[in-house]
Amino acid sequence: MSTAPRRPFRGRGAMPSGTGYVRRGPAPGSADAAKPLRKPVFTTVDQLRPQTHGHTLTARVIAVRTVLDKPSTHLGRTRVAECLVGDSTGTVLVTARNEQVDLLKPDTTVIFRNAKIDMFKGTMRLAVDKWGRIEVTDSSVFKVNEDNNMSLVEYELVDVDEEE
Repeated sequence: MSTAPRRPFRGRGAMPSGTGYVRRGPAPGSADAAKPLRKPVFTTVDQLRPQTHGHTLTARVIAVRTVLDKPSTHLGRTRVAECLVGDSTGTVLVTARNEQVDLLKPDTTVIFRNAKIDMFKGTMRLAVDKWGRIEVTDSSVFKVNEDNNMSLVEYELVDVDEEE
């Protein structure tokens, strides 16, 4: 058994001296720790690209198709629907899960906050996970451009060799 002296306890979150670590930014709980919220930057459907995230956009729901609706013993009920949504620049498919299916009804206008682009069989799908939100908003006056469906464009993942 070692008889080395113990270091004194400095409290939760305290860093031992001599570790080389320094605190970045204000101490937790100080008045400087709260940053003002940023204004959202709205994007349009035609600006969406594969494997991107953090999108905020307003779109109108055009069509809803239920893909999965089954009871689950531990989750209650699992629902998945594919919804075609669009704005004045184009349309994209949205994968809606569980409570999101209730929000996305045809001819409603919604705001997607912190949405991401998932790839499914080489095509883009807009999705909102637990870090994002879908909000139903007032009807908008824009006309949906159904000729530019971004989910019909097929993408292929290509490895690029780095030049030396």
